[in-house]
Amino acid sequence: VQLQASGGGLVQVGGSTNLSCEPSGRIFSGFIMAWFRQAPGKEREFVAALTWDGRRRRYADSVKGRFTISRDSAKNAVNLQMESLIPEDTAVYYCAARDGSLLYASSDEYFSWGQGTQVTVSS
Repeated sequence: VQLQASGGGLVQVGGSTNLSCEPSGRIFSGFIMAWFRQAPGKEREFVAALTWDGRRRRYADSVKGRFTISRDSAKNAVNLQMESLIPEDTAVYYCAARDGSLLYASSDEYFSWGQGTQVTVSS
């Protein structure tokens, strides 16, 4: 499975932006889609995960109530709507995928990765 991430850019504090991840190849209901992020000098961290059918979600505590992961059936994509952005959200965001039913938060559990897209929150 190949993943193409898009969106992000420069956003002001308190603003919002949307990221999109479009998989190519065989995707079926047994897949998990996730977003991770990596800030300069820091390890890659979990942001959110979603079952491909959209029924179950998981969020990192740091983004709960501000970010929403969802499935866009029309575009066959997974979106990450990011709101109330703070400087600490500045990072390169990566989408990831794996098969299975568990919403893993460890990057080691995912075998497909997108190229990453930059989100910069300016104060």
